[in-house]
Amino acid sequence: NAGGNFDGTEAGNNSLYGDQAGEAITTGDHNTAVGFQAGHSQTTAGNNTWVGSYAGESATTGHSNVGIGYAALYDNTTGEYCVAAGRGALTANTTGASNVAIGYNAMDTNTTGQQCVAIGTMALDANTTANNNVGIGYHALKANSTGHSNIGIGTNAGLAITTGTQSVAVGQNALRTTTTGDDNTAIGCGSMYTNSTGEYNAAVGLNSLHSNTTGSYNTAVGKNAMYTN
Repeated sequence: NAGGNFDGTEAGNNSLYGDQAGEAITTGDHNTAVGFQAGHSQTTAGNNTWVGSYAGESATTGHSNVGIGYAALYDNTTGEYCVAAGRGALTANTTGASNVAIGYNAMDTNTTGQQCVAIGTMALDANTTANNNVGIGYHALKANSTGHSNIGIGTNAGLAITTGTQSVAVGQNALRTTTTGDDNTAIGCGSMYTNSTGEYNAAVGLNSLHSNTTGSYNTAVGKNAMYTN
């Protein structure tokens, strides 16, 4: 039953709807759980909102979270100040705090990574422990696992980055094949498209530095600038 462990004398201002929703709450206040096993394991945490079957299912003491969608923030235990909207968004998050994931499976493998923003289907999909990443767009920074401080905006922007750090990819397919290269800036559709391990490059313009793979310390400005480098 919803709220099975409290009688209203210790926990207050909770709204629970659905089989086993908020069932373990003891002293947590100001929670909303709607859906089968939404917020099921929560005990003392407050100010959480869970909407959808299994949303916040494993949450125990993490507070001030919002999980909307099937299994959103499912594994969250003590993580705080997170927002997950979409089926499987932040589903593996355990202790990671201050993350925002919106979209199907956005940041769905993140465990302890913090202060990340993922908006779009499978954006930052492989992020596990990395911090301070921003992926906006379909598959933006999809393969990033431990690389930190990256920004990918646009469909497939920074798609293949795994451990590379401090790079900026803006535009469809910008830095699409970069894996471990650090400190690259690619602005424009297709800019630095085939770069893999090249570092400290700057490309601004459509398809600029498009064919660069391992070259470093290049600057290309303009449409098709240094296309075949």
